Amino acid sequence: MPVNVLIVEKNPQARAFMERVVRESFSDALNVTAASDLDAARRALRASRPPADPALEPAQPFDIMLIDLDLPDGHALTLLTEVARHPSRKIVTTLYADDEHLFPALQQGVNGYLLKEDRFEVLIEALQKIVRGNPPVSPAMARRMLAHFRQDADGLQELTSSEIDVLTHLSKGFTVKEIANLMKIKWTAVSEHTSAVCKKLSASARASDSGQ
Repeated sequence: MPVNVLIVEKNPQARAFMERVVRESFSDALNVTAASDLDAARRALRASRPPADPALEPAQPFDIMLIDLDLPDGHALTLLTEVARHPSRKIVTTLYADDEHLFPALQQGVNGYLLKEDRFEVLIEALQKIVRGNPPVSPAMARRMLAHFRQDADGLQELTSSEIDVLTHLSKGFTVKEIANLMKIKWTAVSEHTSAVCKKLSASARASDSGQ
């Protein structure tokens, strides 16, 4: 069966570019659906759901979603919240590599992110790694997370020992599979710990801002 991909991107040139990245990244047959805003994305998602009448032709859910953070009719975080329980690989595409944009997306359980300003070959490699299960947090981002919690003496006490271990392994460039093997936990547990760290990071950042 073909791999079904949804690309949500407002800019037509960027949308075509991301479709090229997707098609170059996989040898499988692909069905690519493009949406330019939240409304179009929601229509595509409704159409992909299994029909209520079992006699009808079964729909094909999306295996991969590439979602631009900045959409003309709202923020992509709204869409990410709506598809949080969707089994597809959810990947943020953005021009921004800063914590303010990426941490909220990670809290929604995205599987990774692509920086649209990266070279074509770099994006292909990054997308392939995400689909293979590489962590959504880059080593550089994990180091920034650790630095945030180390800013005061009690910072790391906000994290569990497992969360610190996962974050430390991520900062060294280990994959999800490698971290799971090292810690003797399931792959899903690595993602759960990463998501928990992101949520605590967001709460910590809000507390710091309110205290200023």
